[in-house]
Amino acid sequence: QVQLAESGGGSVQAGDSLRLSCAASGTLDRHATVWFRQPPGKEREFVARINWSGGRTYYADSVKGRFTISRDNAKNTVYLQMNSLKPDDTAVYSCAASLDTSDSRIYYRSPGIYDYWGQGTRVSVSS
Repeated sequence: QVQLAESGGGSVQAGDSLRLSCAASGTLDRHATVWFRQPPGKEREFVARINWSGGRTYYADSVKGRFTISRDNAKNTVYLQMNSLKPDDTAVYSCAASLDTSDSRIYYRSPGIYDYWGQGTRVSVSS
C-alpha cells in the first residue's frame, strides 16, 4: 500500500509563500496526484492535480496563477508551491493519489476516486 505524508504547513501572513510536500512511502509509479483542502467548518475542495509524467496540471480557479503543483518521481514526492497566500487559503491541505486512468482525468475533482490519502497539513494565513 502507498502511504502519503504531507508536510510544510504553518502559520503565515497574507502575501507570504509556503511549499507543501507530499512524500510517499511506496512508489507513485503511474499515479496522478492531487491536493485538496478543507477550510475550517467547510467541505473539502479541489486545489490542484498533476499527472504521472508531470506534464499536465489542473488548478482550481481560486488558486490559479498563485499555486504551482509539481512532482519529483525519483523522490516519490509531490509539491504544492503556494505564493501570494490569502486568508481564504486557510485550510488543512491533503494530498491524494490514484492510478492515472481516463476516469481519474475526468473525475479528478471528486475526492471519492482517490485510493490513497495523507493525514493533511495545516495552513493558516492571517491578514
